[in-house]
Amino acid sequence: MMPFRLLTAVVLLVAAASTAFAADPVFPPGSRIGMTPLVGLAPAKGFAGFETEDHGVKILIAELPAEAYGEVTNAFKANPAGTGGIRPESLETGSGLAYYTVENGKDGATNVRRYSMILSGGTFSGYVAAQVPENAGKIYTDDAIRQMFASATVRKEVPVDEQLGLMPFKVTELGGFKNVRTLATGAALILADNDEVKGFEPAPFMVIGIIGATAAQPDDRGRFAAQAATQIPGVRDARITMSEPIRIDGQPAYETRIDAISGKDNTQVTVVQWLKFGSSSALRIIGSSPRDQWSSAFPRFRAVRDGIQPRS
Repeated sequence: MMPFRLLTAVVLLVAAASTAFAADPVFPPGSRIGMTPLVGLAPAKGFAGFETEDHGVKILIAELPAEAYGEVTNAFKANPAGTGGIRPESLETGSGLAYYTVENGKDGATNVRRYSMILSGGTFSGYVAAQVPENAGKIYTDDAIRQMFASATVRKEVPVDEQLGLMPFKVTELGGFKNVRTLATGAALILADNDEVKGFEPAPFMVIGIIGATAAQPDDRGRFAAQAATQIPGVRDARITMSEPIRIDGQPAYETRIDAISGKDNTQVTVVQWLKFGSSSALRIIGSSPRDQWSSAFPRFRAVRDGIQPRS
């Protein structure tokens, strides 16, 4: 018979483990994907995910296009044995069926165990990757990582204040847009009347972000702005109709407008781009509207633009 004290210790250990995995999921700031992290893991400061205090164990969380999950599903069904000795497994999560792999690797001279998982978020795919160095493998075991991955879940929306708080600038005016979402956490923001399911292009929307480059000289700003405007993702057959220097909040800027085709339905759009130049980067504000809605959309674009302020 097991000694009473040992039996008590086992019961307490099992209870603690059950409580850990029954805890509410933790969502990294700005992320729609969350999970219940293992003991010793805390939200990471340099990326979306979790890590140990010594940065040895890392859990990365990212969003991929919606079709990525379907591609992995089809590959799993076509070749369930996997490739290169890596066999994918199916895994039930808080967000439905996911696919999961485990492999050994190297991080420099350190032996590591790598785990990856993809799950469906409906309008996007969730991706989770973990790296565990060999010296942490007795604590962060295969079973423990698998249980943590199984706790993954998806939230439909990220609170607007949480998203705005991650941006390197303040957005004080939302222009009445219904949907607010970060395209790249802490780097780019989209404000839209439509959503991912309907597609953004058939209605007015804006994209705000920082370009990590700027015009080398004041005389280069016009060329820089024109080149940036014709390379806006998602627009086709772009034709510049106006491009001129302006000032925004007393700083040098450029306003460029183009007529173009956008989206899967070939929507005819008018697009405005504002570049506000800094010493080593530029704030880029893009507003896109179907051409027949331009007159009502443009004042909203300007209101949002004028409400963007630097963080102190």
